[in-house]
Amino acid sequence: MTRITLITGASRGLGRNTALAVARAGGDVVLTYRNGADEAQAVVAEIQALGRKAHALQLDVGDAASFPAFADALRAALAETWQRERIDHLVNNAGHGDTAPFAETTQAQFDRLVDVHFKGTFFLTQALLPLIADGGRIVNLSSGLTRFAFPGYAAYAAAKGAVEVLSRYLAKELGPRGIAVNTVAPGAIETDFGGGVVRDNPQVNAQLAGITALGRVGVPDDIGPMIASLLGDAHRWVTGQRIEVSGGQAL
Repeated sequence: MTRITLITGASRGLGRNTALAVARAGGDVVLTYRNGADEAQAVVAEIQALGRKAHALQLDVGDAASFPAFADALRAALAETWQRERIDHLVNNAGHGDTAPFAETTQAQFDRLVDVHFKGTFFLTQALLPLIADGGRIVNLSSGLTRFAFPGYAAYAAAKGAVEVLSRYLAKELGPRGIAVNTVAPGAIETDFGGGVVRDNPQVNAQLAGITALGRVGVPDDIGPMIASLLGDAHRWVTGQRIEVSGGQAL
């Protein structure tokens, strides 16, 4: 039976790349978007062109009150598109960047980062537990910034650190259902994250490449296929792990 993966924030960036990698590996995809409906539908079309099924749903992962309604929308989409009741995999990818020195970080910045990256991951996963098949997989996205420190990312990295702890607890508590839970922590990647600073600022790009063992910053194709492989049978015995995918940044 074809496996269905739900990927949050998959209209662009690493989420889009992961969705396409899952499709290339033979899986179907439910993808979420917050504002970019047209971008999301373009990803659906790309997946369909690969011969796989896909469906896009709107979701703001920073709005936990909307999660019960989203679960209902997911049930309807599964019934309509797949005649199924459950997904096999959940990839909690959606997020945003917001930087400020620690001394200047506002409560509004802090709250939004926690709401999206930690509270959203926590309570969306909770809301979707009845819809995740036994023997399934959950992948939570973290960041290399939980291991190495760059000024301006204190709140963001702290929220991601909480996600890493949560992942270990989920691996323990969901283990009896055969659900494996892992964290993937990318390093610096050339996307529009953080305003595209790694991709578009040559000085920043060169600086980060200079402290990376493999001599460059990452690109989306370094991350999406890795996540897709983690969902495959070859990694069925991997759970409770933090897997950094950074090319050896700041070793």
